[in-house]
Amino acid sequence: MSSLTRTRVLETQGEDCENTVKRKRNSVNTSEKFTKKTKTDENMTDATKQKRANFSALTPTVNGLNRTPNVISLKPGAAKKLTIKNLKEKPKLPENYQEQTWEKLSEAVIAIQTSRSIKYSLEDLYQAVQNMCNHNMASSTYESLKGLTEKHVKANIDEFTGDSMDRLIFLKKMNDCWQSHCRQMIMIRSIFLYLDRTYVLQRSSVNSIWDMGLDLFRHHIVMNSLVQTRIVDGLLMLIENERQGDTVDRTLLKSLLRMLSDLQIYRDAFESKFLQATERLYGAEGQKLILELEVPEYLHHVDKRINEENERLLHYLDPSTKWCLIHSVEKQLLSEHLVTILHRGLDSLLEENRVEDLTLLYNLFTRVKKGLVELCGMFNGYIKKKGRTIVIDPEKDKTMVQELLDFKDKMDNIVTVCFLKNEKFGNSLKEAFEHFINQRTNKPAELIAKFVDGKLRAGNKEATEEELERLLDKIMVLFRFIHGKDVFEAFYKKDLAKRLLVGKSASVDAEKSMLSKLKQECGGGFTSKLEGMFKDMELSKDINVAFKQYMSNLKNSSPLELTVSILTMGYWPTYPVMEVNVPPEMVQFQNHFTRFYLGKHNGRKLQWQPTLGHCVLKAEFSQGKKELQVSLFQGLVLLLFNDCNEISLEDIKAATNIEDGELRRTLQSLACGKARVLTKNPKGRDVEDGDRFNFNSEFTNKLFRIKINQIQMKETNEEQKATEERVFQDRQYQIDAAIVRIMKMRKTLSHNLLISELYNQLKFPVKPADLKKRIESLIDRDYMERDKDNPNQYNYMA
Repeated sequence: MSSLTRTRVLETQGEDCENTVKRKRNSVNTSEKFTKKTKTDENMTDATKQKRANFSALTPTVNGLNRTPNVISLKPGAAKKLTIKNLKEKPKLPENYQEQTWEKLSEAVIAIQTSRSIKYSLEDLYQAVQNMCNHNMASSTYESLKGLTEKHVKANIDEFTGDSMDRLIFLKKMNDCWQSHCRQMIMIRSIFLYLDRTYVLQRSSVNSIWDMGLDLFRHHIVMNSLVQTRIVDGLLMLIENERQGDTVDRTLLKSLLRMLSDLQIYRDAFESKFLQATERLYGAEGQKLILELEVPEYLHHVDKRINEENERLLHYLDPSTKWCLIHSVEKQLLSEHLVTILHRGLDSLLEENRVEDLTLLYNLFTRVKKGLVELCGMFNGYIKKKGRTIVIDPEKDKTMVQELLDFKDKMDNIVTVCFLKNEKFGNSLKEAFEHFINQRTNKPAELIAKFVDGKLRAGNKEATEEELERLLDKIMVLFRFIHGKDVFEAFYKKDLAKRLLVGKSASVDAEKSMLSKLKQECGGGFTSKLEGMFKDMELSKDINVAFKQYMSNLKNSSPLELTVSILTMGYWPTYPVMEVNVPPEMVQFQNHFTRFYLGKHNGRKLQWQPTLGHCVLKAEFSQGKKELQVSLFQGLVLLLFNDCNEISLEDIKAATNIEDGELRRTLQSLACGKARVLTKNPKGRDVEDGDRFNFNSEFTNKLFRIKINQIQMKETNEEQKATEERVFQDRQYQIDAAIVRIMKMRKTLSHNLLISELYNQLKFPVKPADLKKRIESLIDRDYMERDKDNPNQYNYMA
């Protein structure tokens, strides 16, 4: 029987309106649904029927309840009154309702657990659970369900605790059992869903049906020590087999590991043992392979192993294991062998410029603690060692600068591409270059200046203007590393003077570009004299134009043309004063220019410097006329052969008054070089006393104008020593000035503090012994004195 709840509602309504009352009906034993039709009250008056809408008589009742409306006529605007009456009697459940209902539900649960078909519809079962919950039977229903589930789970334990079986078969059986249990619990939960959403939800201490199923499976099956050991050992076996290269069932691994996670025993039961096995495996593998494999191969193996473990994390391991697992692999394969890897392989990787392997090395070392610190230190050491071999060896002087530029480009590329522009590696690279390039005092600065000279000379067709500009930028990078920049300045100034005076500069734009770079790097004081040299050359052009006008006014008919460069003595290198015998025609031109210049600039003094003079001579050979571009000294020698065909060394020296060493170099260039306009008797490469020289009328050359004055651009040993001496002398003056400046300001100072102050102020490398000599020199010259009571203290003397 079904219990019915009836509610009558008396309602008042206006014309053409009515209210109906619905009844809720609960069905207990059957899912049969039916609907009863209501009949209209036969006692209604005809007048009332006329007022009601035509379709009201056909209105069905809800849940089989007949409705008899009482219509009360009200005056317009009167209040409506609702009256609700209680049930006449309390509905009763049939006898043995709980036992009968549970028997039906338990049959369904057992059918699910044994994979049989269910007699009843799921809707009936769901309704039965709902009715039991609504009549305070939820607690007993939950406990009964729990007991039934526990009984079924306990029945499955025997097949896993029996005789030992193949691990793979055991894992598959366990996986089947777990999958079946999950499917069963999902079906059972769908039937008992109302219980889950009412009774369980209102009680925090009660597990949901799904959690209850997991808890029972965990407690009775997986927490069994024998079963758990077999599961974990089987999983570890499969993972180890996969690490050894075998193909395994990843789906099985994923399912069982997910089971451990769902049962919340993944970390305690599996993860710790898995990590221990991983550490043992990779520890032994690392010790073995680091000795057997070359470093690049070992690095690729480590990278492969890390990728494999990440793939396992992606396919079946729990994400929470990631940090511990990868850290363990990195520790055993990398951290334990950092120094060995770097000592055995870094130098060769850098030497051979193996960009891909270095990139991999960097990426792997970023993963471990102190990996980049060790790598950066070894990288720094390699640069210092390699750079020192380039700088220290005198036999490499000719190629030193180019090798340094190539080495710097190579290391820059490695820092950019392999080390991802890491700032620490960039700074380490700079520090290493600065260290080794100053291991050999002064020489790198001198060679860099000469290298620039070679690139800025006319005839250097190796590079376009853009390439030359990039090269100058690279040279400036090397220049920054040099401590003795005054040495660079001295040699650069000497070479620049030659390029400007002999007309060998390739490009004024390139010269000025280099000058601006030096100015930007070292300040205006460093380049003021160099800028003065350019100004002198510009002024000389204007003076020569005016001098030509002056000579045309004198109506001078001489075929000679004279171009003079007016040099300010303080800007240019000091040249030895050399009085040579020049032809009368040239003397006459010099006198004209002297009168012209002093007439415009009264009070100035001109001193003629023949060292870097050059001229063009017209010569007649058997095969025709040629023009010879020669130095002034070469010209003076060749002009002697207008009067005679053969002259001895001693006669040439007496006729020209050229210094002996310079004369020998000049004659060697004319008689022993590529363009031999003179012949020497006896033949030989060197000019000796008693040698005689003849004009070579048979000289041939395909060019009309032949350059023989390259000798002027070559640096002699005397020039180099003079430049070095000049730098040394300038440094002494700077040291003296710095000492006096410091003492004048401090009045009294100890020796150690004075030395410290000097190191701060001086911009070139200097030894303490040299400073001590300069201090003694100033004491001798009464600029300062030792304190009478404390010999380590100095007093300034005004």
